[in-house]
Amino acid sequence: MAAALNDTPVRVTCDACCGGLARWLRLLGIDTTYEAGIDDGVLVRQALDERRVVVSCDSRLFERRLFTTGKLRGILLPVGLDIAAQLDRVVPVLAVTPAFPRCTRCNGRLESVGRSEVADVVPARTLAWIDEYYRCGACGHVFWEGTHWRRIHAVRARLGGQTR
Repeated sequence: MAAALNDTPVRVTCDACCGGLARWLRLLGIDTTYEAGIDDGVLVRQALDERRVVVSCDSRLFERRLFTTGKLRGILLPVGLDIAAQLDRVVPVLAVTPAFPRCTRCNGRLESVGRSEVADVVPARTLAWIDEYYRCGACGHVFWEGTHWRRIHAVRARLGGQTR
């Protein structure tokens, strides 16, 4: 059965000025692409092909016909907003709630892995006090909920989503 339009997960692409936002959207579980230095034309074509919402603070980007005709959706951010303010603007427009995080490096899906599977890449001290680990299925990077996750959980909770 085909998913209704509203059931389709939101997919986002951030332009070069929104790299930090891209990482945070991934932490919120939103499928978000980002490539530093990508040409605007390439970014727009990829967004159209992959049915992604474009997020940028470049107002000239949104003057392109694909945006003005409504074929491509975009969110224009004011220049100079910090990450928290960017999230406060973008998340409600996308109408999403935080879900299980994605890889902050490549946007891949994270898979739960056992301590023994990551013992060769995780610091010994971390292995002693952390039980849960996640590996990106695309790039292989290993993640765990270290002390920085207190801040991440607070942001996720503020934006109305699950904290784990």
